[in-house]
Amino acid sequence: MTTDLTQGALYHLGLLSPEQVARAQDLLAEVASSELETIRVLFADQHGLLRGKTITSDALPSIFQSGINMPGTLLLKDTSHRTVFPVWSDGDTPGGLSSGAGDILLVPDTETFRRLPWAPHSAWIFCDPVTPTGGAIPFAPRPVLRTAIDQLAAANRALTVGLEVEFQVFTCTDPRLNHSDSTMPGTPVATQNLTQGYQFLTAQVYDIAEPLLDDLRRAAQSLGLPIRSMEIEMGPSQFEFTFDPADPMTHADNMMMLRAMTKSICARKGLHATFMCKPNHANACANGWHLHQSLTDTVTDKNLMIPNPDGSLSQTASGWIAGLLEHAHASCLLTTPTVNGYKRYQPHQLAPDRVLWGHDNRGAMIRALMAPGDPASRIENRVADPTANPYYFFASQILSGLDGLSRALTAPDPVETPYLENAPRLPGSLLAAIQAFEGSTFYRRVLGDPFVDYLSHIRRAEWDRYHLAISDWEQAEYFNQY
Repeated sequence: MTTDLTQGALYHLGLLSPEQVARAQDLLAEVASSELETIRVLFADQHGLLRGKTITSDALPSIFQSGINMPGTLLLKDTSHRTVFPVWSDGDTPGGLSSGAGDILLVPDTETFRRLPWAPHSAWIFCDPVTPTGGAIPFAPRPVLRTAIDQLAAANRALTVGLEVEFQVFTCTDPRLNHSDSTMPGTPVATQNLTQGYQFLTAQVYDIAEPLLDDLRRAAQSLGLPIRSMEIEMGPSQFEFTFDPADPMTHADNMMMLRAMTKSICARKGLHATFMCKPNHANACANGWHLHQSLTDTVTDKNLMIPNPDGSLSQTASGWIAGLLEHAHASCLLTTPTVNGYKRYQPHQLAPDRVLWGHDNRGAMIRALMAPGDPASRIENRVADPTANPYYFFASQILSGLDGLSRALTAPDPVETPYLENAPRLPGSLLAAIQAFEGSTFYRRVLGDPFVDYLSHIRRAEWDRYHLAISDWEQAEYFNQY
């Protein structure tokens, strides 16, 4: 029996178009004739974590008719999973969310439906959160990115991005499941390395890790992720996956899938995968996330990053780079959202520590990979860490670059010695990034006060927990001395 989705609440609220209804009908027919038993109905939260409910496959038609309700407090939590906004007093809940821990509504997107290769009886589908009456939530991640993409399209421009993502996989020696370990957040699992480090791109180490990397690659390909290479990175148990170029929304969804897939498959093998920027392990290397970016004229389909015949930057590349540099400090809350991420900004570590750009220089924040006549000309922003919410991260790049274009900004001169330049330093802590974001008139204009105040509040809650905790350094420094 076919379900008439045009009679559902989502269609009447204008949350599903006729074209989306047609695609949903095709998907429902596919699921009904499959062996699928369960569907994971998920959304990306403010931290880039997938949250949601699992339904039986027979219940999927109701999701396209009426959506599915979730507690709105899921959008109000910090990384410890604590709700950090008051929800029991009227008027104090941000973004139009109801007080009293009321619901939000999830609207499914058929384009994100995937069967899960590690759980073949199950599939997932990503959703956009809205208010129960269909209203926009100003900090809902996928809509934030979609709005930025639309603004770029209005200027007859389109961004293409390529991903290089570093992460680590360890053997889990103790899952820390004692009752005393069930804290907020939970006690970190105990691990040991899969491979020794500091054998960058060696074939022997790849061969040792190949069974795992094959499983991850095959799963990624099954999900439709355009994986290009699987690499042995610098540090112990550290790997890098790179992806062919795609549009920002596709790759933001792909990043969510990559992290969830990697952690799920590894956990089922007794392994622990982490995208944490700099784990507190002896000899561990920091993980980075390098984002390649090229800009296309949507009328002519020309890559606007191709340099002039003399090798100088095109006007578009110059303006885009200038915009990214001008808003780099404020953008760090979106590119580097954790306390831990700022410990990667160290000189001589193949990571940036200053706001500058250079030609094919891995120490610069922005690395220009371009040559006259080269259709693959692009820039690489090396500032982000792999924990970043991809929707917020990509939106920051689009909005900053577009500001550089609209104001006809000009990039400063490139540098060849990025760790010696007298250039502004990247923020030294999450607190400094919060302050830069809060004080950014640019982000308050392009993302709105509700978004800026909301995200700053969440990150301040994390910072407060961090700096009020007594560290091992303090104990060693003062306990005996005084």
